[in-house]
Amino acid sequence: MASDHGALSRTPVIGIIGGSGLYDIEGLEDKVWQQVATPWGMPSDALLFGRLGGVRCVFLPRHGRGHPISPTHLNYRANIDALKRSGVTDVISLSAVGSLKPELPPGHFVIVDQFIDRSFAREKSFFGQGVVAHVSMAHPVCARLGDALEAGARRLGLPVTRGGTYMVMEGPQFSTKAESELYRSWGCAVIGMTNMPEAKLAREAELCYATVAMVTDFDCWHPDHDHVTVEIVVRVLLSNAEQARGLVKAVVPGLGVARGACPAGCDHALDNAIITAEHMRDPALVAKLDAVAGRVLHGVR
Repeated sequence: MASDHGALSRTPVIGIIGGSGLYDIEGLEDKVWQQVATPWGMPSDALLFGRLGGVRCVFLPRHGRGHPISPTHLNYRANIDALKRSGVTDVISLSAVGSLKPELPPGHFVIVDQFIDRSFAREKSFFGQGVVAHVSMAHPVCARLGDALEAGARRLGLPVTRGGTYMVMEGPQFSTKAESELYRSWGCAVIGMTNMPEAKLAREAELCYATVAMVTDFDCWHPDHDHVTVEIVVRVLLSNAEQARGLVKAVVPGLGVARGACPAGCDHALDNAIITAEHMRDPALVAKLDAVAGRVLHGVR
């Protein structure tokens, strides 16, 4: 179902998903933590609403404050639905990762442009029996957001690389050395456990989405990996989190300007995605999709 909604100007609301070590966003004004219920269950934590440089923001700590939830057990659908239900239009995902390339040392930031999804124990779609939909994931992140994040990182003098493939593993265990070498042979840049199905669900929810992958250590392929201690990783993790807060503060004001449709098409990804005939759609699932797909199912923006 096509729509002319893209011609309308809209004021962005910026969603920020914080990874390991990032459980709040400093500098938010008028901030309030608020629980947001979804048809898919409860998200990882309450959402932190506020304004940054006058721009409406919604922050979600991916693992919950204090990190009680493992990557496998995150309710990815509830997390994305809660952000969409809260009015979010653009999502900045901040994630701790291991490096698969020598030129990406600890402390380096990678503005990811591709993913390989090797997770297997997670619900990966809002759609299914009764309402079938297929969205394109050829270009899984929003180039417009990537441009803004790269420019912000360079203004701050952060060590940053634009482009790279994020290898998503299931976990919670880390890779074997053989697996690490395999992923390197595939050309992957970094490895982590959380950005899939998060990116897929963001696309289904018609949210612009981009990832800042923050390197904490080298994966086990590296000859010095065995010398890495938890203390070193935590130190880098906390330093990365502080740098990420600065990046968010630098980027959000520019993203808050009213705009039309996303040039990459993120905000109308469902235009031709739903294949189930209207008279065959499951009413219960249609009801659950009110926030995610209300635009195409009910004509709701």
